[in-house]
Amino acid sequence: MKLSNMANRIQPSLTRKLFDMASKYDDVIDFTLGDPDYETPEYIRKAGCDAINGGKTHYSANAGLKELREVISDRIYSEAGIKYDSLNEIQISVGAMEGIFLTLCCLVDPGDEVIIPSPHWVNYRHMTEMLNGNPVLVNVSEDNGFLLSPEAFQKAITDKTVAVILNSPNNPTGAVYDKDTLFELCRIAFEKDVLIIWDECYKSILFDGAKFVSILDFPDMKDHSVIVNSCSKRYSMTGWRVGYLAGPSWLISNMPKIQENIAACVPVPSQYAALAALSSSDEITDEMRAGFESRRNVLIRELNKIDKISVTPPKGTFYALVNIKNTGMKSEQFAYSLLENTHVAVVPGITYGDACEGYIRIAFTMNEAKIVEGVRRIKTFIDSL
Repeated sequence: MKLSNMANRIQPSLTRKLFDMASKYDDVIDFTLGDPDYETPEYIRKAGCDAINGGKTHYSANAGLKELREVISDRIYSEAGIKYDSLNEIQISVGAMEGIFLTLCCLVDPGDEVIIPSPHWVNYRHMTEMLNGNPVLVNVSEDNGFLLSPEAFQKAITDKTVAVILNSPNNPTGAVYDKDTLFELCRIAFEKDVLIIWDECYKSILFDGAKFVSILDFPDMKDHSVIVNSCSKRYSMTGWRVGYLAGPSWLISNMPKIQENIAACVPVPSQYAALAALSSSDEITDEMRAGFESRRNVLIRELNKIDKISVTPPKGTFYALVNIKNTGMKSEQFAYSLLENTHVAVVPGITYGDACEGYIRIAFTMNEAKIVEGVRRIKTFIDSL
């Protein structure tokens, strides 16, 4: 017996590796996973429990609960002014992660290319490779705000390109696409018939009064994009595993048959919890956003006290990308040594591609006291080099 080539080829991410290593230390401060410490709001938990106690524990349609898809369609319309047909243009997925995979399953044949700006969330690349597609990594830099330039995008497109994945606000960089750049990217994608997979899972976590810019703000993009979103970050529901997709019917209507062969459906109690979340006002999520902004400010203030490193304040998400090049250490070496010596876990930048070597990612998903203590330990470590 043997393992498949895919199983041998795909490696676990360094994010998970460092997370697992960190668990053996009782006093660890773990900056690895993007899993907020906020509890899922009580009214959402209650909706999930009520579903269980009310016997709503059977299969739903492969596309998801009809009423949940209707609420998502209504919410997108209220936020973006674009109406999606809840029957044929909305798909419920097991988190945004499966949503992206479902999209790629419907798009990618062996040899097809998917353009991915890098630094990048590693799962984009792995999912493309699992389908025998070719991820085309286009390096972006801190000098241009970690944004994909229209010129670089145009240059990367070939006759094999089927999609580009854009994530704003961005994991791991915290970058946010501005209107002018995004307009040009949309124009090129439209002209070249390249689908945009638009990952907006962090759209509710923006700082300094910034307003979210969506590709739906531009003409004709409804039919040339798939919107990927999730309840995980917005409502602190990472473990509930509910995501959703909105896109053209020619694509979305083919997803239920793929879902039937992967997971059948999202767990129904989780769907009812998501229904409660997405039917509510954003008062609680606004409070979470304000909390993350306060944590970001504390993190940046403390990091700026350390010699040999630098950090550009993220414009969104709950991640900060820290430049450690002046320490003289590679990011993986830095992360392992930091964990061993100070019991602080960070993600080495190399996880997110060669363009991110010389950086570490810090997730500020814990209280401010832990952030201060974690950065104090990082300072002690760097001062000892």
